[in-house]
Amino acid sequence: MTTTVYPGDSLSGRQRLVYVIVLGALTALGPFTIDLYLPAFPALEVDLMTTESAIQLTLTATMIGFALGQLIVGPWSDKVGRRAPLIIATVLHIVASFGVALAPDIEMVGVFRVLQGMGAAGGGVVAMAMVRDLFGGLPLVRMLSRLALVSGLAPIAAPVIGSQLLRFVEWRGIFWFLTAYGVLVIIAAFFFIVETLPAERRGDKGHSTVRERYKALFSDRVFVGVAVIAGMTFSGLFAYLSASSFLFQTGFGFNAQEYGFLFAINSLGVVFGVQVSSRLAKYVGPQWILLGAVTGMLVSALTIVALDLAGAGLLGITIPLWFFIASCGFAFPCQQVLALANHGGEAATAASLMGAINFGLAGLISPVVSLFGVSAHTMGTVMAITATVSLFVMWIVVRPKTVPALSR
Repeated sequence: MTTTVYPGDSLSGRQRLVYVIVLGALTALGPFTIDLYLPAFPALEVDLMTTESAIQLTLTATMIGFALGQLIVGPWSDKVGRRAPLIIATVLHIVASFGVALAPDIEMVGVFRVLQGMGAAGGGVVAMAMVRDLFGGLPLVRMLSRLALVSGLAPIAAPVIGSQLLRFVEWRGIFWFLTAYGVLVIIAAFFFIVETLPAERRGDKGHSTVRERYKALFSDRVFVGVAVIAGMTFSGLFAYLSASSFLFQTGFGFNAQEYGFLFAINSLGVVFGVQVSSRLAKYVGPQWILLGAVTGMLVSALTIVALDLAGAGLLGITIPLWFFIASCGFAFPCQQVLALANHGGEAATAASLMGAINFGLAGLISPVVSLFGVSAHTMGTVMAITATVSLFVMWIVVRPKTVPALSR
């Protein structure tokens, strides 16, 4: 058997740790941008004299901006390299964060949130593409599992941090915090990020144009199926995130700190899922782990609906919710590995398309919860529908038995 040598194979353990830390910080920029202000929703509603639905639309605006930004940054990064798109996108993020912090009304918040999402897109796309530049096979699984831990944990940990910030600052202070975070990302990019896509490798394997790169992706049945499943997974997770502030703070009377504590407990589900998933991948194909994860999401979501309708109360929601989030943790690294494993020649385009589908679908689907009234069974119903679609696509499009094994 021929063993393929990748640039990252020569990195020392210490160098790999630096990459994990810096790329993890880049990956977290997007989820932090989207979710850090969730505990401040009631405060925004009062301060800007607006409605619950209008506040939730600012979350949708951010995710749409994030999706659009990834579609721009990904192909651009495959063409010109990783560093320049990352730095320029992050500068946009800093300027937009500054704009939200000074916004006088909900309309301007929405405009700057779109721009903020577009700017934040650079971090996640470039981080995943750099890992694919450097690694393949099982080392790629290990590195992507670490980024998946960040990308899965950050959306849930961000409200915990946001709730603690609200103890000391008003809601605008959260966006000053995001401005500072963006500045730190740029500093890290200057000092720790080297170009992982040299000029001679840009557009290799015949994929020298954007059209050729997208053709390579959309002609890959496994990539298309996994991208849809990833989008459904994010949609189910964001149905929870978009509804949770009103569900638990308004419905169950949680204060911002209690709400943050709930998110801290749920974040353990993501940690558990990602860590177990990455270890199982040594013995079980990622497609089979993903199948189990999607099944777990469906069972958990249906349990939330049934127990809420039965009047089981807070525990009837939070316990199956933890298992839903843990199932998402199982899914995250498998989705990334299956999507990127066969697309080293267009890694950033693949990562950006995955991200655009994730956040685009989540931005469209998650507000459905508020349209039908924020409740646990409405939230659970949306989660169950996304999991059902994922399970269908897994069997009909991805077809786990046909997915080749990863190289060692």
